[in-house]
Order: sequence, then structure tokens, then C-alpha cells
Amino acid sequence: MMKGQTIFFNNKPVITGAYSIVGPKEGGGNFGEYFDYVMKDDRFGEETYEKAERKMIHQAISGAIEKSKIKVADIDLILAGDLLNQIISSSYAARDFDVAFLGIFGACSTIAESLAMAGCLINGKQCKNVVCSTSSHFSTAERQFRFPLELGNQRPPTSQWTVTGAGGLVVSQKGHGPVLASATFGKVVDWGIKDVNNMGAAMAPAAMDTMLAHFRDTGRSPEDYDLIVTGDLGKLGSEILIDLLEDNGIKLGLNYNDCGQMYFTRKQATLCGGSGCACSATVLNAYIIKKLIKKEYKRVLFMPTGALMSTTASQQGDSIPGVCHAIVLECEEE
Repeated sequence: MMKGQTIFFNNKPVITGAYSIVGPKEGGGNFGEYFDYVMKDDRFGEETYEKAERKMIHQAISGAIEKSKIKVADIDLILAGDLLNQIISSSYAARDFDVAFLGIFGACSTIAESLAMAGCLINGKQCKNVVCSTSSHFSTAERQFRFPLELGNQRPPTSQWTVTGAGGLVVSQKGHGPVLASATFGKVVDWGIKDVNNMGAAMAPAAMDTMLAHFRDTGRSPEDYDLIVTGDLGKLGSEILIDLLEDNGIKLGLNYNDCGQMYFTRKQATLCGGSGCACSATVLNAYIIKKLIKKEYKRVLFMPTGALMSTTASQQGDSIPGVCHAIVLECEEE
């Protein structure tokens, strides 16, 4: 059933397996103890960073399937995407699984987009088990979207650190684990930000738009959630979001935070915090889902954000559109 921009999953698709893998810098951050696997180095035993990213997402998919206690043959579809051109990390990883593949792109909101699509397929009983996965890598993203790493460019105060990592989930018709209650699909919102080193400001208006739509469609307010978490707005972007929502009569409380803002410690010198597809995906898989399983959270509003930019558009002077999709996750009923 859909109301406005929100689909309600009456059959409650279940997250039966979740896996996270990160780089050493990420492992030294605030969520280090929760990740399933922390790599010793960013190359992960490969010749290039790009090949390392493929290996990460492959391990995330395999790990999620293993945790769900099913076989690869039981998977009906893989939904995956990443930041590299033609989403090569996802498609190259998917070629090793004899499973139907649907590549998607929502920039850093990709994990929410894949969960929303999986929820629809499972809720409608079109599939029994769907894998959702995404990845990002600091070294691959920097040289694609900004500058060659060898230049050693100075990072401005508004910049964020692309998380090196990957996350995989299995969404099923049956099983035990947190459930998908609803998904609010976001609109593309563009307020004219052109600075490729200020992703938080570019994405905050999209987060506001989706959050307003979600509260309107559901009739809920921020107080109805144990946790409201955006994807990777970082310190500046999350502050902008708080101000934008107050202008619209909604005040976020202490139950609001941002994955990018929480990810790293102050000593790790990431300026405005974390970003990248893996930022929200690994926080979800490593931390939030475990809290839902333990019933320390009953209901979570998970809202990854994405900057729909490309180097071609930016070099031609175009602004950076943003998008945000919202997923409501609830703990398993007794």
C-alpha cells in the first residue's frame, strides 16, 4: 500500500543477515568494535584500490548470505550499487554469483534504495530472498570525483572522508530479525550548491524534503522513533538539516544523529566526518541492526542521503542534486 511517497510493507520483510567490512581507519573509529571484519590495509591484498573494493563487496554479500543461514542458490536477486563509473564494483562482484543482478545507483543513498526495492519485492511475494549491498573506498572515490591522490591536495573544512567499506544484507519473506515496516522514496532536490567539497550542504535539502514527506504520509513525529539517523550529511549538513526542519515547524531531539558525524573520532582528522555509500551501510549493519535485534531500539528511521554528482557535470558548472530515501526498521515482534 502506498500513501504519498511512502510504501507500507504489510507482510513485514525480514532482515535475516547483515555483514560489514571496513578499512583500518574506519576500524579505528567510533564503531570499530561492531564491524564484522576490519582490513589490515586499504588494498586488501589486491594490486589496485578498485580491485580491493570489488573484493570488499563480494565478501559483504557472501557474509550476509552466510549469516542468514541460507545458500547462494536460495537468493533470487542481488540489488547492488556503488560510486564508481558504471557501478563496476557491484557488477564485477556479482559476476561471481550465479544469481540475477540488478545494478542501482543512488550515490550514498544506495543502501536505502536497495532496501526499499527489496522490501517491495518481498512484500509482494515476488521474491523469497533478496541481497542488498553497496560499497565505497576513499582512494577510488577521491581520484574519480576530485583529484589524483598523488597531488596531496589540501582538504577544505567542509569536506568529508569517504568511508572504505562495504555492507551486505539479506531481506527475506521468512526468518528472524528486524523487519522493514515502510519506505519513503525521496525526490531529487537541488538548491544550487556547486562545491564538490561540501556534500553536506548539497544533500541536506533532500533529507529535509524526504523527512517532511515521511511525517506527512505516516502521521508520525520525531518522538515516535528511538533513533532517527541520516546517512552522511556530516557535521555541517546535519546542522543545516536541523535548521531547515525548525523552519518547517519540526524540532529534532536527542534521538537524531548522522552516520557521517558519528563515524570517526575527532583525532582522526576527517573534518566534517564520513561519507560514501559504505558510511550509512556499515553503521546500519554493524550497529543499528544489532541494537534492533537486542530490542534496545524498537523503531528506527534510517535515511541515507546521496549527492547525484558527476565530474563532467561539475566541470561544466552544474549544481549538485541530492536525494534521500527513508526506511523504517522495527525490532522483531515477540
